[in-house]
Amino acid sequence: MGAAALWAGAPSRALLRSLATLRWVAVACQAATIYLVTGPMHVALAPVPLWWGVAALAAFNLYATWRGTRPREATQVEVIAHLAVDVVVLTWMIGFSGGIENPFSSLFLLPIAISILALPATGRWITAALAIAGYGLSAAFAQPLPHVHNMLGDTFNLHMAGMLVNFLVSAAVILVFLTRVATAWRRREREVAGLRERFARNEGIVALATHAASVAHELNTPLGTLTLMLDDLADEAGEQREDFATMRALVAQCRDRVRELALPADVDAGVDDRAQLEQIIERWQLVRPTIELRRAGSATGRERVDAAAGHLLLALLNNAADAGEANTSRVVELRLDVDGDALAGSIRDHGRGFDAAVSALPGTLFRTSKPGGLGIGLALSHATVERLGGTLAMQPAAEGAGVIVSFVLPGTVST
Repeated sequence: MGAAALWAGAPSRALLRSLATLRWVAVACQAATIYLVTGPMHVALAPVPLWWGVAALAAFNLYATWRGTRPREATQVEVIAHLAVDVVVLTWMIGFSGGIENPFSSLFLLPIAISILALPATGRWITAALAIAGYGLSAAFAQPLPHVHNMLGDTFNLHMAGMLVNFLVSAAVILVFLTRVATAWRRREREVAGLRERFARNEGIVALATHAASVAHELNTPLGTLTLMLDDLADEAGEQREDFATMRALVAQCRDRVRELALPADVDAGVDDRAQLEQIIERWQLVRPTIELRRAGSATGRERVDAAAGHLLLALLNNAADAGEANTSRVVELRLDVDGDALAGSIRDHGRGFDAAVSALPGTLFRTSKPGGLGIGLALSHATVERLGGTLAMQPAAEGAGVIVSFVLPGTVST
């Protein structure tokens, strides 16, 4: 990723703010240098033009500081204009203080270095041309640096001292600026990596949804036929009538779930896809009758929740039940609380837990550590929570074995 991309959009204002900060440092250093050189060191330079240069840079930086707080994004032309002002003022200051004999003349390299990090190729060449022109003008029309005899010795000793200060100032400026750019670059790289992973996962979810719709279309007819067959068998059965009734209820639930796959396409038509919490939990207990569900929390069960929230709850309950059964435990603890229109919950299993070295919330599909698992439960749950603008977290249980999955889903509850 190019450095110019780091300052696209909102970071362009960050670049203006960084330049304004560096410019205030330059104003302070220039003022201190002029005072020391023309005062205690008694160097015969014309102080008035130098102070005018400092005043002009400070006045421009007042505007630049204000501009950095505005919401309007900075264009590349505007950034080049700010750098051009710096070059013009530096040309003025160097020209009235010895030209290329001035040990600070190498400061013309700083705008070029900043442009390399912050501008595209055209902006870099323009800034470089301005800096070269400024350097040439300051050399051609410079006021000569007078010979000096003072506490530092002769002019050459003063020049070496100036070169040392120039190096320290240049190193500090580049270090600060590069640190900010590197921080922005690392942050953007993390964002891009997260977006790539999310894009890959969402592509898999779309493919999975397409396949699920096709399978649902194929299963609807045989499930309806199977329901009618179980009705006939239940009428003819004797002692097994209750078993056939349970089987019919399970098949009816499967058929209802298959039909629900078409609900998202009908939301705009006014279809209410919300369900009561109690109905969702009862539906899960019908499928997992051997699991003991221990409930807590302020939710009464009469609240109606978004279909996506119901799917998430079922997926997390199934994961918890599977984890517990793999560790010879048939207990799942569920806590649901309602705060306004937000549903907050936690589900604890009594399984073996998870490996701390492995991501507890996978961002990709079809990756699982559960024997016989499909590798889609937690990834789909994570995607659902992101779509609803909520949060999902997983942590080891404080006491004993197991894992606690906590979630908060805003805007999903209605009474």
